[in-house]
Amino acid sequence: MAGLNKITVIGNVGTDPEMRYTPNGSPVTSFRIATSRSYSGQDGERKQETEWFTVVAWTSLAEQANQYLSKGQRAYVEGRLHSNT
Repeated sequence: MAGLNKITVIGNVGTDPEMRYTPNGSPVTSFRIATSRSYSGQDGERKQETEWFTVVAWTSLAEQANQYLSKGQRAYVEGRLHSNT
């Protein structure tokens, strides 16, 4: 049976996208995106937690992300999750 690896993130772009090229000439763009959630702690105090994600886009999507995204913008990202740790 096949598995499913899909993630959807809506948040604020935290760094301007950085585009580079692989040795064979394919564009790759990476940037950080932050999501925040508010919750009440055990003491009833409101708290906020921010989670950071590194997004990597390839080929034509890399070019579009580099052209249209900038730090501070709201963005919707959908893709697969690859954790490094």
